[in-house]
Formats: sequence, C-alpha cells, structure tokens
Amino acid sequence: MKVQLRYFASVREAVGRGSEEHETRAATLRQLRDELAGQGAPYAEALAGRAVRMALDQVMVQDDAPLHDGCEVAFFPPVTGG
Repeated sequence: MKVQLRYFASVREAVGRGSEEHETRAATLRQLRDELAGQGAPYAEALAGRAVRMALDQVMVQDDAPLHDGCEVAFFPPVTGG
C-alpha cells in the first residue's frame, strides 16, 4: 500500500526531507517505523531507539494503530515545554 509520510523538526532534519510517498507492506505504525529504520541511515538515526510521537491522518495514536492505503503518517520528536 502507499502511504504519505511527513517528518517534523529534528526528524525532518535527520531524514533530509519534510515528506515523501512510501510503498509499504507494514500493517501498523510500529511495523512501518521499523521498516523505515531498517533502510539504514538517516532513517535509523531519526527513528530507531528514540522517543518519537506518531500521528495517523492527523490524529496522535499509539504505535499499534493499523495503517490503510493512502493514509498520512507523521513523525514528531518529543516536545518539552516550560
């Protein structure tokens, strides 16, 4: 299935782009994140072993959320405030 990927803040800087279309066989966000990290640098540096928030179709969700064809997946680094 095809999904639209969006990257924000330090994730975007590490990956080197703000968005891309991606063909995947992943069924969940966790599987998609692992698949992307498995592509090697820079994806592994941006997504593997880091706290990253994810949104599916502009709704923040857990990593077990199911994907569907044409969905939008966004990756955000953790945000702190004060």
